[in-house]
Amino acid sequence: MASPLLVLLLIQLNVLLNLSDSSAALAQPQHSSSSSKEGHRPALLQSTCNSTSFYDVCIAALAADPSSSTADAPALCAIAVSAAAANAFGTASFLANASGAAATPEADRAVLRACAAKYAAARDALLAARASLAGQDYDYAFVHASAAAEYPAVCRTLFRRRQQQQTRPSRTTTTYPPELAKREEALRRLCTITLDIISLLQTQEPST
Repeated sequence: MASPLLVLLLIQLNVLLNLSDSSAALAQPQHSSSSSKEGHRPALLQSTCNSTSFYDVCIAALAADPSSSTADAPALCAIAVSAAAANAFGTASFLANASGAAATPEADRAVLRACAAKYAAARDALLAARASLAGQDYDYAFVHASAAAEYPAVCRTLFRRRQQQQTRPSRTTTTYPPELAKREEALRRLCTITLDIISLLQTQEPST
């Protein structure tokens, strides 16, 4: 039998992931109408996402904001940052709720609270990145977004340490839930897209 913690994470994360999976599906190429869809996207949106490591994710995240149709490059970057911050906030909220659930073992609640704090810190770092972008301080924006990408990895480490502390490994041993790993990967990709666009903005800065 799976541990109560793992079951709880599986159920609640599936709810969150169904939303993100639906958005991701919209970003997948549709062979019958892909050409017409590409034709209706602003050229700057397409060229900006082409400069990132995850084109489909970039298109899905940016096009979800109606303002992207008229946004310039800095504004597109701000949209990417906001998408990453929303992802981090959603996961932080879920983990905080899970840590207080009656079905969660007391020993696992501390891990969940710590993970929630790390995702909250990632969101704070992304908000700081957005503020730096508003001031055209791309170097600081890059630093903040880079930090945000690293916080979720700490959560994985906390789960690993919790597992090592369980002196009698069994089928109920705490493991890192696959769905949480997907959330971590989604945030990593959004942060990478943000960093790619910031790098693009840096190359466009006038030389002094």
